[in-house]
Amino acid sequence: MRKVVILLYLWMTCLLAGAQTFDEWFQDRTLRLDYVFAGDSKEQHIYFEQAFAMPRWAGRKARLAEAPLRGNGQIRLKDHATGQLLYVHTFSTLFQEWVATEEATRVQKAFQTSYNVPMPKRQVDITVTLTDFHAKVVSEMTHTVDPEDILIRAIEHSGVPSHYVWKGGQDGEPDITGCIDLAIVAEGYTDAQMGKFYTDCQRVADALFAHEPFTSLKSRFNVVAVAPPSADAGTSVPHQRRWSRTSAGTHYDTFYTDRYLMTQDVHRIYDLLAGIPFEHIIILVNSDTYGGGGIYNQLTVSTSDHPTFAQVLVHEFGHAYAGLGDEYFYDDQYETMYPADTEPWEPNLTTLVDFSGKWADMVPKHTPVPTPPAADVPYYRNVKTEKERRLLNEATQRVGVFEGGGYQSKGVYRPAQECRMKINEVDDFCPVCQR
Repeated sequence: MRKVVILLYLWMTCLLAGAQTFDEWFQDRTLRLDYVFAGDSKEQHIYFEQAFAMPRWAGRKARLAEAPLRGNGQIRLKDHATGQLLYVHTFSTLFQEWVATEEATRVQKAFQTSYNVPMPKRQVDITVTLTDFHAKVVSEMTHTVDPEDILIRAIEHSGVPSHYVWKGGQDGEPDITGCIDLAIVAEGYTDAQMGKFYTDCQRVADALFAHEPFTSLKSRFNVVAVAPPSADAGTSVPHQRRWSRTSAGTHYDTFYTDRYLMTQDVHRIYDLLAGIPFEHIIILVNSDTYGGGGIYNQLTVSTSDHPTFAQVLVHEFGHAYAGLGDEYFYDDQYETMYPADTEPWEPNLTTLVDFSGKWADMVPKHTPVPTPPAADVPYYRNVKTEKERRLLNEATQRVGVFEGGGYQSKGVYRPAQECRMKINEVDDFCPVCQR
């Protein structure tokens, strides 16, 4: 009993320490930072554009100087006077994906990005860092922000209508501090189609919460539907020479890949969300064509009406929310994203450089590496019977070290023979992705 009391005391002390640290250094407000990342395959640059102040802080208030994943970029806030590290946020960007394309070898481009951090009480030095596929820093920029700066523009609310689809708090009010705040932004819905948008948002919430670990942790989420009307229905399809006037500026053919549906208008999206507490963003596109994308700690983009809507949404949210990597492979990318001498930062991929830091503790003893695929698991495109479907789903729950992942058939390994991060035809994430 004494041991239990001591543990409870230590736990409460940690919680109080985290809260006191936040209150010591930060206001309960949001500082929005707009940047432009620019360059090509040889060099990348970071430019600060402007800052905004908004009411309330929706992010974490404990473990502020820790980051669960490395990502391909990082923001660090340090106290200007003492140099103490106060806050860390990691991310990935569309710009860094583009840098790995063939186009980046022959032209320079600029990409918008925005990040929310807690508003400091005193001057802070903010350092933004970008890293390459070898986890080496390729660009870094530090600038000082004074919370009293008269050029930090205060915005109370964008004026865009919003409606909570799900509240994880009690007494009918969303718990902004204790829950993950997920915002779903309407894209390609006209004024007359907003009823459909709110119905589609409920389908988004139902799809996410139908999967573990979100099912068990549903009470830890808030889901808010944000409804800016678009002048045109749908989205832009460049390969059909169709450009639509939409709220978030999405389009297919990102990087000239017809099904890659994304937007570069990140500043505009943050404008739409001004004054609405959020930590993660889903852009819901009013379209019945297959497509989407997910970028860690930036955006999830998914269409509303394709038959595989739920599967694609959950897969892309796995990228954007949990930082999970793609487990499929085809070996036709321009550049290797997972070099053999570097351990991937994604928790469900490994090159075996530092496998002990991944899912080694979940692999049964005497499992061979690489783990041979089970012969009784059918190829997912050939599944016809209920037995075949059961065997395919069972393959998601056997943890091993299967070669092939991260778009590469050799040298990169995934945790399960099949998983929602590999194919849409299975019901579940594998145990490693769930963790």
